[in-house]
Amino acid sequence: MEEVGTVRSRTGARLRVGARVVLDGAAVGDSIAVDGCCLTVVAIGEATPGEGEWWEADLSHETLARTTLGARAAGDLVNLERPLRLADRLGGHLVQGHVDAVGQILAPAPELAVRLPAHLARYVVGKGSVAVDGVSLTVIEATEDTFTAAVVPHTAAATTLGAKRLGADVNLEVDLVAKYLERLVAAR
Repeated sequence: MEEVGTVRSRTGARLRVGARVVLDGAAVGDSIAVDGCCLTVVAIGEATPGEGEWWEADLSHETLARTTLGARAAGDLVNLERPLRLADRLGGHLVQGHVDAVGQILAPAPELAVRLPAHLARYVVGKGSVAVDGVSLTVIEATEDTFTAAVVPHTAAATTLGAKRLGADVNLEVDLVAKYLERLVAAR
């Protein structure tokens, strides 16, 4: 996660996000993840008095159905991240920005507990990884429909996870390697 941005507006399927860091070198057609959901930049705006720089993306029906982005409104804070470059260090797990489902916070940070759809539970294991609103976290404990993860003070302050409250919806992305492994084993 590189930066916390602000939703400027959502008009229909068009989302406008105020940002600074993720726009460095960005161009129309690039990808930027918003709360862990990979979106394509369709417009970039110059800084204007009182608004600052912004970019826009169109939300597909799939994105609206599978993520929390359809509920975002002007003023909401969101986690932003550009795609990994091959020359970058990998700290955490591979987060693609392909949200698997929406979960619900059962206990807020620092001892984060999240309810997840039962069909995803098989991909979440203790000491494994899961992305919550695009933030890679290490799972402490996993059950049939929940998991816990410690959110250290830096992560709580530098992302939106520190401000999420009981009952808040969050985007979840489980480990890609686990999904591929399941598919390969099932084919045998």
